[in-house]
Amino acid sequence: MSNIISISTIGQDSHRFGEPCGDTVIRLGGVDIPFDKPIEANSDGDVVYHAITNAISGFTGVNILGGEADKLCLEKGIKDSRVFLEKALEYLTEGKVVHCSLTIECLRPKLMPHIPKMKEAIADVLKIPSTSVGITATTGEGLTEFGRGQGIQVFCILTFTKEI
Repeated sequence: MSNIISISTIGQDSHRFGEPCGDTVIRLGGVDIPFDKPIEANSDGDVVYHAITNAISGFTGVNILGGEADKLCLEKGIKDSRVFLEKALEYLTEGKVVHCSLTIECLRPKLMPHIPKMKEAIADVLKIPSTSVGITATTGEGLTEFGRGQGIQVFCILTFTKEI
């Protein structure tokens, strides 16, 4: 007889913005968002997907960012953070993601109009319903560099089920 348990892990990532460069886009949660500053990163800088990837690494014990992602990005030129997230999911053999909760801290861009598309994109890659993805956005009352507009920080809590 087997039992199913729930386990939650946390992931975090942050990136600075580069200098303003006019009309451009940044990618967050797999969605391209118009913005006037690029994200400084080797990859596409999708801090949402990076935080989710780190939360998966917390469950599997296999660090993707800084290891396999660097090989994909720097050696093979793969910049799409979804590829890194999918790589992390390959190691998820003993559990299943059932819920994803994200908190995004930044002054801008304003994220509210983009949250529904982000939820759909995240749900698609995690193979869960979009109703199982929660996203909140905050400026943190301007208490950090992120809330003052210098970059973006994301915290992710993933809940998994695992058969024991």
